[in-house]
Amino acid sequence: QVHLIESGGGLVQAGGSLRLSCAASGRTFSRYAMGWFRRTPGKEREFVATISYSGTVTYYGDSVKGRFTISRDNAKNTVYLQMNSLKPEDTAVYYCASCRYGRTSYSDGEYDYWGQGTQVTVSP
Repeated sequence: QVHLIESGGGLVQAGGSLRLSCAASGRTFSRYAMGWFRRTPGKEREFVATISYSGTVTYYGDSVKGRFTISRDNAKNTVYLQMNSLKPEDTAVYYCASCRYGRTSYSDGEYDYWGQGTQVTVSP
């Protein structure tokens, strides 16, 4: 069983920054791609970012490109999401997920384990 625990969410003013962390356990972290998704009430889950097993390949959703950075530390079994220039529309619950494969994916159907989520609220 894989466990993913997110941390780092909170309340921030527009233009500010937050860094989310996701600590993983239960399988060999370095073999699998990781992703971040988010969900706002009344909307479908949205792809935010993904990183390959080695950390050399990353992709971002259009709404966060240029503002968010995904990274990973395989020695610490942890994936990060650095969020800069935050906007009120970034307000959501952010979920960390572990992919079935080593390659990146923007499809939530290719992720088999999910964290509980962490709330990010950006005030105007």
